[in-house]
Amino acid sequence: MSEHRRKPSQPQDGGRAAARRAAQQPSGRRAAPTRDTHSTTEMSSGSYGEERPPGGRAEARRAAQRGASGGSRRRGAEPAGRGSGRGRRGGPPDNDRFINYPRSDRYGWRRFVPSWKLVGGTCLGFFAITVAGMGVAFAWVDTPKAQDMAEAQNNVFYWDDGKTQLAATGGQRNRQTVTISEIPQSMQDAVIAAENESFDDDWGVDPMGIARAVVNMAKGGETQGGSTITQQFVKNTYLDQDQTMKRKFTELIISVKVGATMKKPDILAGYLNTAYFGRGAYGIQAASQAYFGKNSKDLKEDESAFLAALLKGPNLYNPDGGIGDNARPEKNRARAEERWEWILDREVEVGRMEQAERAKYKTFPKLKDFDQATGLGGQKGYLVETAKKYVMKQTNITPEALERGGYRIYTTFNQKKVEAMEKAVNKTKKEFLDAKKRPETDKFVQFGSASVDVNTGAIVALYGGDGWDKKHFTNNADTSGVPVGSTWKPYVLAAAMQDGTYKTRPTGLSPLSKYNANDLIEIKYPSGAPVPGKNGQPFRQKNESDKAYGYVTLREAMEKSINTPFVQLGFDVGHQKVADMATRTGILKDTMDSFNASFFLGTSTPSAIRMADSYATFAASGKHHEPYSVKKVLLDGEEQPGFEPPKSQRAMDPEVADNVTDVLKNVIESDEGTGNKAQKLGRPAAGKTGTTDKNKSAWFVGYTPQLSTAVTLFRTDPESRKLLSMNGTGGVPSIHGGDIPAEVWTNYMIDALKGQDVEDFPVAPPLGDKADSIGAPSPTPSPTPSQTPSQTPSATPSTEAPSQTPSPSVSPSETETCNPLDWACEDSGGNDNAGTDAGGTDTGGMDAGGTDTGGTTDGGTSDGGTTDGTTTDGTTEGKPGNGNSNGGLFGGGGG
Repeated sequence: MSEHRRKPSQPQDGGRAAARRAAQQPSGRRAAPTRDTHSTTEMSSGSYGEERPPGGRAEARRAAQRGASGGSRRRGAEPAGRGSGRGRRGGPPDNDRFINYPRSDRYGWRRFVPSWKLVGGTCLGFFAITVAGMGVAFAWVDTPKAQDMAEAQNNVFYWDDGKTQLAATGGQRNRQTVTISEIPQSMQDAVIAAENESFDDDWGVDPMGIARAVVNMAKGGETQGGSTITQQFVKNTYLDQDQTMKRKFTELIISVKVGATMKKPDILAGYLNTAYFGRGAYGIQAASQAYFGKNSKDLKEDESAFLAALLKGPNLYNPDGGIGDNARPEKNRARAEERWEWILDREVEVGRMEQAERAKYKTFPKLKDFDQATGLGGQKGYLVETAKKYVMKQTNITPEALERGGYRIYTTFNQKKVEAMEKAVNKTKKEFLDAKKRPETDKFVQFGSASVDVNTGAIVALYGGDGWDKKHFTNNADTSGVPVGSTWKPYVLAAAMQDGTYKTRPTGLSPLSKYNANDLIEIKYPSGAPVPGKNGQPFRQKNESDKAYGYVTLREAMEKSINTPFVQLGFDVGHQKVADMATRTGILKDTMDSFNASFFLGTSTPSAIRMADSYATFAASGKHHEPYSVKKVLLDGEEQPGFEPPKSQRAMDPEVADNVTDVLKNVIESDEGTGNKAQKLGRPAAGKTGTTDKNKSAWFVGYTPQLSTAVTLFRTDPESRKLLSMNGTGGVPSIHGGDIPAEVWTNYMIDALKGQDVEDFPVAPPLGDKADSIGAPSPTPSPTPSQTPSQTPSATPSTEAPSQTPSPSVSPSETETCNPLDWACEDSGGNDNAGTDAGGTDTGGMDAGGTDTGGTTDGGTSDGGTTDGTTTDGTTEGKPGNGNSNGGLFGGGGG
């Protein structure tokens, strides 16, 4: 580049204006700088403090280029802002700002990286403000007066009239204060190890403990909790239990103050004297008496560890069970045992127990029998429990909050109807059962029943058992594990009439369609291929008897409760369609059994409440209401939200529901119907019987236009909780749903409907297409010489047993191993082939969306593992759930 084209250097203090003036000078006017500009002095000055020529970054780049190309050019020019002490564009110096952020002496993303001085200053300032604020709060907040536990209110439950008191519970503090000297060291060690390891040294709060709790919960591991013992003591003694930021902040401040002013032994004693341990026991002394029948000072190490486990939440850790779907006794016991072992190990880990001492405790401590609160005898305990569960389902009220009392709970239970139901059960017990005379057959027989208003879904009555005062704490009206048997068949028929079969879709199926009702018929997929059974043989369904009915209408098959037509119909409709129909009427998915052949015969295990409510859908012409037991809740005189009556939902077309009712009326009105004993009611009624294999359970579910009621009868081993056979119970060879359950149902309904108008159901219109099953004779069959009874079943019942009998290889022996894909066969205590000795489980297996192996049917996939055997209804052996089992009233499993 020629010398005359070089741009003159800019003044050091002119900014952009100076740059423009320099650019306007004639080229070549300025003499070339001498080599003195490169003196050591000048370079030194430029290197350590020479101001950058103004003009911004662009000018700086041009200056750098000139320095590289011209030897007489100035060197050492610094980019603008570096050491210049002057802001960009000639503004005031950036270091005059109080906070130099974004940083003026950095470029690009580095401008937004704070200096260590800024970070340190910010942290120091925040700490100072926090300390000052805590100091002010500490001085300002006084330790409040301890709550007066003796003035706590009861919970009052009312009958459906809203005036008569049903029961009063809660709010009564079973508490005896003891000193720290009466709390054994084993209890102190267990609580500190489990709840607050740093208790002896912390200031009342433990930030590291809170952090550990968050990390452990994120990992899914065990945790001591984020709150210290001091915080728990403060919450129990001085504050309410509301989960708000204000209360939590107040708790922290008071905890720090209490930690600074009270001695640690007094805090620990205060905590253990106010904590709730379940069984209505507040404080360590009451808890020791409630669970072990001894004073707190006599507790052993393993007993102390158990009581410490309860502090995590007695509703979920008390082996008696609690309130809610996840608080069944068996689940609670499993949790309690796991935490009990963890606490003992934890004591060793933190140095509060020697390993040799820990090794002595391998067996969970034995608890004394639970004495429930007085005043809840008879059915009252079950009614209160049911209402509590509904309150918790509708709101965020905890079991602990209910225990503290103060609520006015208005239920749907009708006192006269509850008394009528208890009277009906007791009358039938007296007439049929004699445990002293027949202990091997009549002992351990249990009843459960529930009654629901058809038009609202309100639970008006229930029978849960002998009563809490008789040590029966399981609510049989709201428990699962008892298969419903043939009372499931109306869902198969309803699905067929609503959705049709593969032959009629999208049109529904007429109940006058004919299906083969003979014993041991071969069940087929819609494709015509046989459903596979055991050892590759075609599956054949067993009826209760070997009578040859021939082809009968579905109406007649329901009347006589014949199995084979409904199993074939189920495959023609599809498992999923049947499950969806049951779900829409209120049956919980968690209580439905696996999708196999026996599914259509009632291996599912809903509760009596759910069955009564579901059948009410048929009575209400297809409108379903969720069951409910509480109409209104008041707290401190204010009505709580969430207790409006459930709105109705359309479950099926009205004509479908009315046709189901018409078919179920025939079950009672026909002299050959399995429910004909209910004719004594003397008014229009519809219903269905249900009996499971070996008579392990028997049901009757029926309804009038006003009331729907379910009655279940079962016999259970008190230790294993498994169902026992009722063959011989009541002195008769076999118990059916049309016997004792129908007797209870009828006696109750007579009293419950006394004084109410006699109403009839809507007339059922003709419905659907008539589509007989494969092999059905035509309306006017033409006999042929070659046709024989062995080849084609007769269209009319035969008095002779069918010639076809199962081969010995069809039914597996007790030691025979089941095929892995044979879901209807279990090696121990489960299903035999074709639903023999089938039996519900607590959870009921796969939900309505499940799939099984086997050929595909329309609307769902079917099981490839059902096989032959002997059965009544093809249901499965199981065991009844406990007070909060699946199949219950309020949720996937709550009951």
